[in-house]
Amino acid sequence: MVYELRVYHCYEGKLPDLLRRFREHTTKIFEKHGMTNVAYWLPMDEPQKSNTLIYILAHPSREAAAANWRAFSADPEWQSVQKASEANGKIVEKVDSTFIVLTDFSPKIQSP
Repeated sequence: MVYELRVYHCYEGKLPDLLRRFREHTTKIFEKHGMTNVAYWLPMDEPQKSNTLIYILAHPSREAAAANWRAFSADPEWQSVQKASEANGKIVEKVDSTFIVLTDFSPKIQSP
């Protein structure tokens, strides 16, 4: 199992749009394509508080992650959701993605 730490940096005023898209669509489409939603966070302090979403996905392997993302990107449902949610302009300015593994001393994460 590998984990993917993702940080989304939104354009000014667009975080509510991103959160709505995740809440209503994205997390379900992730699951459809083999990605496990581990957890989602919002920073407590400015300046990140108003424009940043942090989350972790789980994938069976790095190879599976690549395949999952390809399938997600090609999904007509996702493409429709993305287009509709960006009708008034792009939401995400930058995405940071880091693949991580648990250390041997880490508490285990509950699997779904």
